[in-house]
Amino acid sequence: MNAFTWPIRVYYEDTDSGGVVYYANYLKFMERARTEWLRSLGFEQDSLARDANLLFTVHSLTLTFSRPARFNDMLEILSRIDSIRGASLIFEQKILRAGKPAEILCSGRIRVACVYADSFKPRLIPRMITMEILSGN
Repeated sequence: MNAFTWPIRVYYEDTDSGGVVYYANYLKFMERARTEWLRSLGFEQDSLARDANLLFTVHSLTLTFSRPARFNDMLEILSRIDSIRGASLIFEQKILRAGKPAEILCSGRIRVACVYADSFKPRLIPRMITMEILSGN
């Protein structure tokens, strides 16, 4: 499936006392990219929760840190769906320092579960969403 790219600049608030991006902020960057990917397909998370009783929540993940990002770096977050299961999506995401050539700083595999907003019980991903994902929009 097609990869989605989202640019992010590293701000001072993203860094730790050593001047590099604090490790937990990579997860924030990946989350923002997944939110923007969903938005690019025409789905807003607040509308899905309110109108379709649907939330996406992180179930599990693995991350590999390869190189540090630093203040003012321009990053690109690449997000690609590896697989769609009944009630979950498996994302492969990479954070790269923009440039020629781009450097991989962090990579991850994130399983996102689809749940009912009112009960947090698993639910099938609605067909309208899977069709948009599969169409490559």
